[in-house]
Amino acid sequence: MGGRRLTPAVAGGALVVAVLWPVVVKDPYFVELGVQAGFYIVLAVGLNMVAGFCGLLDLGYAAFFAIGAYTTGILMTRAHFSFWLALPFCILLAAVSGVVVGGPTLRLRSDYLAIVTLGFGEIVRITANNLSITGGATGIFGIPPLALGPYLVTSKTAYYYVMLGLAVLGVAGAYSLRHSRVGRAWHYIREDEDAALAMGVNTALFKLYAYITGAVWASVVGAVYAVSMTAIAPESFSYSQSVLILIAVILGGLGSIPGVVLGAVLVTVLPEILRGVSVFRLLVFGILMVVFMIVRPQGLWPEDVRGVFRRPAKAPPDGSLPGGAG
Repeated sequence: MGGRRLTPAVAGGALVVAVLWPVVVKDPYFVELGVQAGFYIVLAVGLNMVAGFCGLLDLGYAAFFAIGAYTTGILMTRAHFSFWLALPFCILLAAVSGVVVGGPTLRLRSDYLAIVTLGFGEIVRITANNLSITGGATGIFGIPPLALGPYLVTSKTAYYYVMLGLAVLGVAGAYSLRHSRVGRAWHYIREDEDAALAMGVNTALFKLYAYITGAVWASVVGAVYAVSMTAIAPESFSYSQSVLILIAVILGGLGSIPGVVLGAVLVTVLPEILRGVSVFRLLVFGILMVVFMIVRPQGLWPEDVRGVFRRPAKAPPDGSLPGGAG
């Protein structure tokens, strides 16, 4: 699969399988597994915009997931907001958090950026663990279910289709961004930030765009997670969650949209397959991840770099790259 584009036939076939999954399997266990895979897919798609498209190593991505979940939980249980009324506040708070954290730190590179994002993720988790408004270590319970008009979404099958819809929306949005002027600027920054800066790309601004985009998307997923689980706790948003999402992105292929979908599915399914080895499950899972990285260091479905530029934008009159500093 290396370097090949996702053909419409393959994409259509995968979508048909996804739509029919609850109908065919029927077993609640496999439906629940599909819901979990959906969460990892939409989160991996969001992190891929940050780490894959723009090359920003974010080790605290679960923090924005937590911000969306806790904002929804607090507003729906304490202020009695509906999900749809709480959602804009989730997006706004995530965007503001992205600006506050990303503004001063995105000028850092490599290990320094990773350390800052890791610290931010832990700060959010520890804060949620110690505030009374977040329920402390016990979290928030009794979050009302999602309402779609007069219909209350309560079954796992219904949430499966909600997650499938989010996944399709996220993949479509990622493809659109990837082939936009913003997406091409992100690609220039990822490949050579100094060269991009020298050619007139406002690297600090475009990196902030990527960070905020990923933050907002994670908060939306967090909001859906809160109403689907009806209860949230700080341990659901630990550092290990950020690592698993990052593993899905790297395993599938940094920057590759079909690759991160495949990586997210594997990250969900492999631990379940390994349940038979009991206490050694995580050890075997880790060994398999290392083997995958050695055999396919570029990812299971690497990015098709040619596809990024298959619809080039008209060059500005002055010949500058998109997002010029001027």
